[in-house]
Amino acid sequence: MTASPPNPTAAILVIGNEILSGRTQDINVQFIARRLGAIGVSLREVRVIPDVREVIVGTVCELRARVDHLFTTGGIGPTHDDITSACVAEAFGVPWEIHEPSFRLLEAHLAPGSFNAARQRMATLPRGAVPIPNSVSVAPGFTIGNVHVMAGVPRIMQAMFAALEPSLPRGRPTVSAAVQAPGLLEGAIAADLEAIQADFPMLDVGSYPFDRPDGRRGIALVAKGLDADAVAAARDRIAAMIRDHGIEPVQGEPAP
Repeated sequence: MTASPPNPTAAILVIGNEILSGRTQDINVQFIARRLGAIGVSLREVRVIPDVREVIVGTVCELRARVDHLFTTGGIGPTHDDITSACVAEAFGVPWEIHEPSFRLLEAHLAPGSFNAARQRMATLPRGAVPIPNSVSVAPGFTIGNVHVMAGVPRIMQAMFAALEPSLPRGRPTVSAAVQAPGLLEGAIAADLEAIQADFPMLDVGSYPFDRPDGRRGIALVAKGLDADAVAAARDRIAAMIRDHGIEPVQGEPAP
């Protein structure tokens, strides 16, 4: 029997001072991570960096060399601090220039006289980049090499990812199973859970405490990996462990 080829790998680079300052809460990482898991792309790293040219250029060069696909969010709008596109051009050593089809698309979409120099920045891409369509506001993201550059606004990023996703490679989708242990504390099961992890080294086995406003407390225990049979076996072991502590396990994630 031949082993399955490894899944494609990915990293996410979140670019924006507003994320680092706490002014804006990032929700893009969760969306991208879940979609990548569903199509079998293994997310290896997430990094958040400021709108600083040398940091963006250096981080893009570093991460794109380490993974099969790098996804960036943020910094492709019309304002002075939207420098991601120009920085990616610098990272690839190509000119940052008007992309004529994108220019014409934006010019036709915007009201007459409103396609000013600031908005024209959104039609300026690294030479050789392939636009990622944007069904929300027309201004495109783009792909160059193995780097996929998308907007930071969540609904626009999601539209771009939907347009990009059919062209991405596929691997084995991530499978997960969750079991709740109502009223149980992590300290009581830490050693048992470590033993389960040791028996299933191909999986990620984790514990996630929950404490709900309605008084529900406990732990959600999760097994996750690429082997559905191993995930199911680990789930059963986790459930048996919970029963050994005198508590009846509940299948699935706890309700919000």
